[in-house]
Amino acid sequence: MDIDPRQYENIAVNDGDVHNIVMSYLEHNCFTDTLESFTASTGMKQTANHLEDMVKRKWIYHLALEGNVLKAIELTEQLAPDLLEKNKDLHFDLLSLHFVGLVCSRKCTEALEFAQTKLAPFGKVQKYVEKLEDFMALLAYNEPEKSPMFHLLSLEYRQQVSDSLNRAILANSNLPSYSAVERLIQQTTVVRQCLSQESNKEGHPPFSLKDFMKS
Repeated sequence: MDIDPRQYENIAVNDGDVHNIVMSYLEHNCFTDTLESFTASTGMKQTANHLEDMVKRKWIYHLALEGNVLKAIELTEQLAPDLLEKNKDLHFDLLSLHFVGLVCSRKCTEALEFAQTKLAPFGKVQKYVEKLEDFMALLAYNEPEKSPMFHLLSLEYRQQVSDSLNRAILANSNLPSYSAVERLIQQTTVVRQCLSQESNKEGHPPFSLKDFMKS
């Protein structure tokens, strides 16, 4: 169901609300330089401690994304003690990223030793067993990137784990784990999908966020 633009085009949007949404997005994604320029041009305030934590979080995020996972874990434990101890799923994912890095570097012996010391304890919990089997199966292939588990070696997977780490650090600091613009898109999508489900009874196509963004 398409909403007539005339129903919302004349609704006033407060500049302060827009600025807060933009600043939330920049803070969430650690765009420090852009954020400094944005706050300077809009006159918005930001505490020095908040900026310092964001710089640390950005460094951790990029370490994980670029494969220096053990250093990312070390800095995470300094910035947010007990976070990984409490969030076993995230800890497992980070350790798995390091294991994948060793496999990709053809350091199979080192990868196996790492798995035995760091990943094997997770095997005592049933929900990790299948994941462990997938990761260990990578060792059986001369070209793991061509294996059925190739997605575990992808940039998308590293991005997913790095994003999860970033969100966890934010939540640990009692900050929103999603930016304001993400929450707005999520809410808008749900509302439009509900409206679309009603209109589908009349033969209208289901709502597509991708198509809506193009309109």
